[in-house]
Amino acid sequence: MTPTLRRKLEALAERREELERLLADPDVIGDGDRFRAFSREFAQLEPLATAMAEEKRARADLAAAQAMRDDPELAELADEEITAAQQRLARLDEQLMLLLLPKDSRDEGNLFLEVRAGTGGDEAAIFAGDLFRMYARYAERQGWKVEIESDSPGEHGGYKEIVARIVGRGAYSKLKFESGTHRVQRVPETESQGRIHTSAATVAIIPDVDDVDEIVINPADLKVDTFRSSGAGGQHVNKTESAIRITHVPTGVVVECQTERSQHANRDKAMKRLKAQLLDAERSRQQAAQAESRKLQVGSGDRSQRIRTYNFPQGRITDHRVEGLTLYDLPNVIQGDLDALIDRLAREHLADELARLTESA
Repeated sequence: MTPTLRRKLEALAERREELERLLADPDVIGDGDRFRAFSREFAQLEPLATAMAEEKRARADLAAAQAMRDDPELAELADEEITAAQQRLARLDEQLMLLLLPKDSRDEGNLFLEVRAGTGGDEAAIFAGDLFRMYARYAERQGWKVEIESDSPGEHGGYKEIVARIVGRGAYSKLKFESGTHRVQRVPETESQGRIHTSAATVAIIPDVDDVDEIVINPADLKVDTFRSSGAGGQHVNKTESAIRITHVPTGVVVECQTERSQHANRDKAMKRLKAQLLDAERSRQQAAQAESRKLQVGSGDRSQRIRTYNFPQGRITDHRVEGLTLYDLPNVIQGDLDALIDRLAREHLADELARLTESA
């Protein structure tokens, strides 16, 4: 570990000690907001303090083992203990560097999932439906809730577009690398000659964050349309113009909501999603500017990027962002078994962030 990173660790350890004193201060205890904020920060630093204490013990063990080498009768045992202590220190060094990585405050939250048919006509809409069901099944396995906000069915199945909110702890951390263009290679059901077609659909993962209320939108920048809902809900949704479509004119972002019975409720949900999209777009621009020199673009937020190919004839799925990430398990993946993909992408992202941390130190 470089001296710069070591100084960062020591500064965080000092901050934890300061927080420990503050949490015992009667003035802080009497101020609920400050006490909660300091308690959260203290809890976040606790794993780092534990790892640093263990590292201190490992260094002491290493020094003791090295001192044992002076005794010929203990030299062999000393070598074994030196090797064990060095291995512990190597693991702790990696653990401490991981703890230095900035935490994404959105990771534990919910998200908006948007799936849209791309090139490929009817087959693209069918594939968009397959992708949505894949994510819905994965969410079900995780115990998350899926709430459809708007959808536009395809003429021969699937969806031209579908938007849903996924509610569950850690949902965003698991699915945040799914944004981009997904390509499928297969023989469509509508193909009579048995030829393999290539179609595409785009996926957008947008964090549903608490700070969207901080975004101020000028009402003059909005174009609001109402229309009759086409979703579930009985005759009411088909007879009243309760569905809402909001267009943010300066950016061209369009959101719809048709799941609630009242126009007011649909507007509130649509506005929340619009704010989330605008906030996510701004953060994506900032990340793109920072990521220009990065080798790995996992999670860059570029939705035009082709990230994955699903080849049905070969049962193969390939993620193009990570070298060698090809699985021959497509039937299970499309049924929602995404763990192998998601875990590998998370590991690659961590490795990339560690490399950046080391380079900047």
